[in-house]
Amino acid sequence: MASSSCNCSILFLIIALFSLSSINTSDAARGLLQLPNLPTIPSLPQPTMPQLPKIPNLPTAATLPPLPPLPTLSTATPLPSLPTLPSVPKMTLPPMPAMNPIPNMPSLPNIPTIPTMPTLSPPPSN
Repeated sequence: MASSSCNCSILFLIIALFSLSSINTSDAARGLLQLPNLPTIPSLPQPTMPQLPKIPNLPTAATLPPLPPLPTLSTATPLPSLPTLPSVPKMTLPPMPAMNPIPNMPSLPNIPTIPTMPTLSPPPSN
């Protein structure tokens, strides 16, 4: 019983702390709303930007030199043939051992049923 009263008093203490903190927050917000207006910031002069350099004209297709011809592969040299791979010997697995038959699981014994207690029926009411 003492623990429930202790829990109750701790709960009331927490509620009181939250309510006091909200009062301080309200006072601070009201104080911010009642501040005088801040002075205006004077406008600064705008600097002039220098002109960006012009992009030079790119050469056109008429002024470019022609492309050199693409190299061609000579077909005179035949490619060497691939070497023959050695044959892999065939592996034979030993015969599997004979499996013993799985023994049958014994049956679980039957749990006897508990007899019910006879009940007396109430006398008929007239």
